[in-house]
Amino acid sequence: MAPVPGRGEPVSKRFLVALGGVALALSLAACGGEGAGSGDSGSSGEKPADLTIGVSMPTQTSERWIADGKSVKEKLEAKGYKVDLQYAGDDIPTQSQQVDQMITQGADVLIIAAIDGTALSSQLQAAADKKIPVIAYDRLIRDSKNVDFYVSFDNYKVGVAQANALLVGLGLLKEDGSKGTATGPFNVELFAGSLDDNNAHFFFSGAMDTLKPYLDSKTLVVKSGQTKIEQVATLRWQQETAQKRMEDLLTKSYNDGTKVQGVLSPYDGLSRGIITALQNAGYGKGSAMPPVTGQDAEIASVKLINDGVQSSTIFKDTRLLAEQAVIASEAFLQDKTPTANDSKTYDNGVKVVPSYLLPVVTVYKANIQKELIDSGYWTAEEVAAGQAK
Repeated sequence: MAPVPGRGEPVSKRFLVALGGVALALSLAACGGEGAGSGDSGSSGEKPADLTIGVSMPTQTSERWIADGKSVKEKLEAKGYKVDLQYAGDDIPTQSQQVDQMITQGADVLIIAAIDGTALSSQLQAAADKKIPVIAYDRLIRDSKNVDFYVSFDNYKVGVAQANALLVGLGLLKEDGSKGTATGPFNVELFAGSLDDNNAHFFFSGAMDTLKPYLDSKTLVVKSGQTKIEQVATLRWQQETAQKRMEDLLTKSYNDGTKVQGVLSPYDGLSRGIITALQNAGYGKGSAMPPVTGQDAEIASVKLINDGVQSSTIFKDTRLLAEQAVIASEAFLQDKTPTANDSKTYDNGVKVVPSYLLPVVTVYKANIQKELIDSGYWTAEEVAAGQAK
């Protein structure tokens, strides 16, 4: 395990954090009062303003990562910490350089959402050498012992939820999980995320385990024959890449008058590219668009769901994820171990990383109001416009 701050090191900022008298525990009402630092309230002998937390996010091309970075920064700054937030523009060398700089400039904790989960080994070793705790944020960092904690959602269950949403869209299941009235067979195509993102494998595994009985019985048929993650992956989760692949699938596998009747998509950005390809091929004109799943409840896709174009998305409340990152950061700063609710699942190839996993919600048109608007995640005006204010 990576060195834990305070073990055998001289008096430092982190050691002093454990000596004062101000309780810093943060609880999550949405999680029944439990959290990564639940029960670990601590105290500080040095002002939070003297402590810096480096936050490395992968890109600003996705609404989701912009929201994550903003939420983490705001929540940390609200507690008085200095925050060094950097976006890497989907460029691995840029992220490596930014993390190097955070370490050099004296970050006390690092929160990292990696572009490539295997590309930061030297940076993590440098952090460990300086006894800087590393929290992997939503994307597991692989092949390193120097990952101290992981905050995320239950990514296997995200895949299960996406597969079930596809089955609901096809009428094979109802939204409550009971059997639907449709019988099939249905022609479907499969998409996955970027192979260098550990989450993509969990999403796809959960989805395929759920769809397997339907594929085995030929209730679902993948006309292209592309059912392995290596065949359906989308590098860097790029919308344009997904659109091009969907166009190629329609040209090569559906040039005989048959139609694709459903698409498993793991992310809203890919979903929009897939939908554009379908629309350009005449789908949705005079008939319903085939069900296309998604993830992240991006506002452009929520509008599409509200308009009956995209069928569903998986809502991962990043506000709660940001809170868990803050809780874990404070636990480390207080010389304590963050509380995990999963210590078995996330093996990064070198160690099982203690994790705190949050639940997810499937959003259809019928529950946009309840899950996204009433919760304050989006406003009704934003949903109608398909644009964040």
